[in-house]
Amino acid sequence: MNLKAINNIYFIGIGGIGMSALARYFMANGKHVAGYDKTPSDITTDLQESGVEVRFNDSVAEIKPEFLNKENTLVVFTPAIPKNHNKLNYFKDNGFKVCKRSQVLGEITKQTICLAVAGTHGKTTTTSILGHLLNECDVPVTAFLGGISENYNSNLILNGTDVTVVEADEFDRSFLTLSPDLACITSMDADHLDIYGDATELTKTFKAFSECIKPNGKLFVKNGLPLKGVTYGVDDDSDYTAKNIRIINGSYVFDVQTPNGLHKDFQFNLPGRHNLSNAIIALAMAADYGCPYHQLAKGLASYKGVKRRFTYHIKTNDLVFIDDYAHHPEEINAVHQAVREMYPNKKVLAIFQPHLYSRTRDFVDGFAESLSKFDEILLLDIYPARELPIEGVTSEWLLGNIENPNKKLISKSAIVDEIKASKAQVVLTIGAGDIGVEVKQIKNAFSVES
Repeated sequence: MNLKAINNIYFIGIGGIGMSALARYFMANGKHVAGYDKTPSDITTDLQESGVEVRFNDSVAEIKPEFLNKENTLVVFTPAIPKNHNKLNYFKDNGFKVCKRSQVLGEITKQTICLAVAGTHGKTTTTSILGHLLNECDVPVTAFLGGISENYNSNLILNGTDVTVVEADEFDRSFLTLSPDLACITSMDADHLDIYGDATELTKTFKAFSECIKPNGKLFVKNGLPLKGVTYGVDDDSDYTAKNIRIINGSYVFDVQTPNGLHKDFQFNLPGRHNLSNAIIALAMAADYGCPYHQLAKGLASYKGVKRRFTYHIKTNDLVFIDDYAHHPEEINAVHQAVREMYPNKKVLAIFQPHLYSRTRDFVDGFAESLSKFDEILLLDIYPARELPIEGVTSEWLLGNIENPNKKLISKSAIVDEIKASKAQVVLTIGAGDIGVEVKQIKNAFSVES
């Protein structure tokens, strides 16, 4: 595929976080971009304000004539789009170049030095730290992020095209289209079993991804994973590891042990050992690329995080309100560890929206165990995303498996009243669905009082 010869790019599912990053990339490179999404969002509004035409009706008649020229139009779609989608089928049936997002990403990165971040948890935060570090070290980098970076207020860092940083997404085996120079695997916990069937098949696919690395490339793996590579971890015997970890004024301060010696006094402002682990691997990859440690230390200290990844919305003596994207039991465990480390003597209320019927079914015991650790739990209905309901799989069923008696199934409209009734000092909203939309009303309800 010769992307330089293509003038028009039409995105089906343009409001997705990965799709919109690609749309911004092509806009910055002078392409004519338009697209479809099911519903308006902050992302689609931002795209429209930057000059991208976004339509919300699945009608072929709404596609502008210039995008109907199949000689110079590329159609990009996300696997979340249903198979009976009118626009997608029109393009397929009429001989257009139609590619998944991952294929286009693979094509873009092919001619660059590619640094890829894989794993069932931690991809977005690690990718955004890595992109930020390289940018702060003046590397000519383009970083495609799976979330909105607080530093750049964007899911795209654009500072040149020699190097690309990408999330290597295991969903739908998308990451097998990449051929990175440096890659890491942060975790291989069972997930996406609707795609893989079982954990063994998922592990095989991560191994296949490790074999996509270029012949002179390098693989970094979280210490303990069943793959060979340069290891990293936190306060352990890894090749790269955090040592002498302290918490000073709410931030981690630590030393980094590397194969070439000890580097002292790094500062990192995100809470949680899982985030510290993400910082270590981002540092390791950036250092291996060639960035000096004194510049990396400055870059890490200035990193602000990703929206909906342990994002503070209220932080007072009376109330702390945090929103997080966690949607897997291990991610919820990581959030719990972080909040207990930062607020060891405060009552913590978790409001959780399960994401996908299949994930709820496959990990119901894990969800029940991880949620039970909070002082109080409020459950919303399952967010279906791309799925139809599964008989017997409901939030009420999940609630019944939670052993903590301080639990309740509620509607979104009851969230504010339930928070007031609980008198919790720390409130968490957790989930990958549309629970993030509720953040504004919660913040507004308590900002005046707090």
